[in-house]
Amino acid sequence: MRTARRSAPTDRRSSAASAAQVALPRRAPLPAHHPEPVLDVVVPVHNEENDLEPCVRRLHAHLAETFPYTFRITVADNASTDRTPAIAQRLARELPGTEWIRLAEKGRGRALHTAWSRSSAPVLAYLDVDLSTDLAALLPLVAPLISGHSDIAIGTRLARGSRVVRGPKREIISRCYNGLLRGTLAVRFTDAQCGFKAVRRDVAERLLPLVEDRGWFFDTELLVIAERAGLRIHEVPVDWVDDPDSRVDILSTALADLRGMARLGRALAGGRLPLAALRRPGELDGAAGLPPALVPQLLRFAAVGVASTLFYLLLYSVLRPAAGAQAANALALLASAVANTAANRRLTFGVRGRTGVLRHQLKGLAAFLVGLALTSGSLAVLHRAAPGAGPRVELLTLVAANLAATLLRFLLLRAWVFPGRRSRRTTGSPTS
Repeated sequence: MRTARRSAPTDRRSSAASAAQVALPRRAPLPAHHPEPVLDVVVPVHNEENDLEPCVRRLHAHLAETFPYTFRITVADNASTDRTPAIAQRLARELPGTEWIRLAEKGRGRALHTAWSRSSAPVLAYLDVDLSTDLAALLPLVAPLISGHSDIAIGTRLARGSRVVRGPKREIISRCYNGLLRGTLAVRFTDAQCGFKAVRRDVAERLLPLVEDRGWFFDTELLVIAERAGLRIHEVPVDWVDDPDSRVDILSTALADLRGMARLGRALAGGRLPLAALRRPGELDGAAGLPPALVPQLLRFAAVGVASTLFYLLLYSVLRPAAGAQAANALALLASAVANTAANRRLTFGVRGRTGVLRHQLKGLAAFLVGLALTSGSLAVLHRAAPGAGPRVELLTLVAANLAATLLRFLLLRAWVFPGRRSRRTTGSPTS
């Protein structure tokens, strides 16, 4: 067993500074005969006494039978209080090429950061202990890293070719999270949360000192920094079956992810990350920094939004005396949503012509339903809390709710309604 100590913040800052001084070498394939294990697969666990042994034995058997290189399995136990440490210790004794480390603090990101930092294998990977992802995708995951084609590889449940079995709740949460990432941080990878990833060690040595999160946001932060630095991320469609016994606290994890996105966005916007030092010599650096189309898109969207809001409020004021508050709100919001989608289609995202008009409007109406829920819900709350509220208070309430709906609408338009239209105006490519 190897016991990990906690890294101090000053250590991380000095490591990041050191990493920034050394540029990444050109990618090269690994030699056929490597003295060390080529692959180190980390299994982070916390109180997994039921799943740990079948997971590790199945993984070990799969690698021994199908993986053409030497390998190591590392069980990273982060502060388990059940029989997990004893089981990990026994597996390390019984299975060749299996080790375990013990961390005194919880945190999936902390476990991965520690295990990857200590490993000497040229390719580092991890998978979740529930083995929701079919192990047949493991060799396709790490092959681009071994061959020198890519820097990072991730499994994706949201690409064509993936086969996923899970409930609607998790499906919606996953798609919303990845859509939010595309809308706010302009990422191009499709699935940040799939517990099935790999990275070359030379890349990990530069990235890990820059990743601050030690929880569930660890994966996302690492991927965003890598993509902004222009590193190559390979995606592998996977077969994935949801674990019904998952104990992840969805609410607290979602809040932590939102805080992480805000922190990372500020760091990127402020230029506080040494992205230039992460680029490989001779490779394009256009992926670094904020996408050039984002700021002008926001300005055009804001202008369209102001006009739409004024149109909405005017129409609501006209319809309110005859139709009532709720009906007037729905009709005004529907009319302004159709006009807003049409205006943003042409002015914000540069889409011209009739191709896809109906599809864009239908998706725009879906975003309208979200706005309707926010604004109608705010009216319902207002009328319950203050039954005698007059039209002026209603208007103020609707303005606040409409601002929230507008922000969400921009994210949906950018990531879902008009995907791939982020930089057409800056590149000069024709629009259809």
